[in-house]
Amino acid sequence: MSHCGVNAFQLFRDSEGWKIIQITDTRRRDGCITSAVDEKVAINQFLDNWHQAAANADEDTFFGSMTMDGVYLGTDASEYWRRDEMRKWAQPYFDKDTAWAFKPKSRHIYMSADGQIAWFDELLDTWMGDCRGSGVLVKTKDGWKLKHYNLAVTVPNDLMDQYLELLKAKPSKE
Repeated sequence: MSHCGVNAFQLFRDSEGWKIIQITDTRRRDGCITSAVDEKVAINQFLDNWHQAAANADEDTFFGSMTMDGVYLGTDASEYWRRDEMRKWAQPYFDKDTAWAFKPKSRHIYMSADGQIAWFDELLDTWMGDCRGSGVLVKTKDGWKLKHYNLAVTVPNDLMDQYLELLKAKPSKE
């Protein structure tokens, strides 16, 4: 638990040594990171809500969860979007009942020492099979925001040769 306050001690020295005669304690919980575990729970919920927003075609929540300069990297090499560029691209999907539904199967969350930055990786169940998501979150005055997200299709190692053959057979986009 973080202290989030200042203790002031008033000392008195007598023949037996120093003694504390008064303690002023200013500990508080409001705005205090009391534990990285609490923050990880909040981040987990934030990411679950972000994925659910896409599943519900809730455009405002999905894009509002990203920083204004947030980046989304999709599965295609050409898919590098800033938040508002992605919003334009994704508009037809969010006009439906659901944009896309990614369900987390597992997730690892890491925190900076000051608790202001978090990064994560997650394994997702998607219409493309298992995908790997990873990203960076920043803590703002409005709470956690997604600064960078990378979505990658996973390829089982024993299928890698077949996958590479598919890539060779793919026509060029020139």
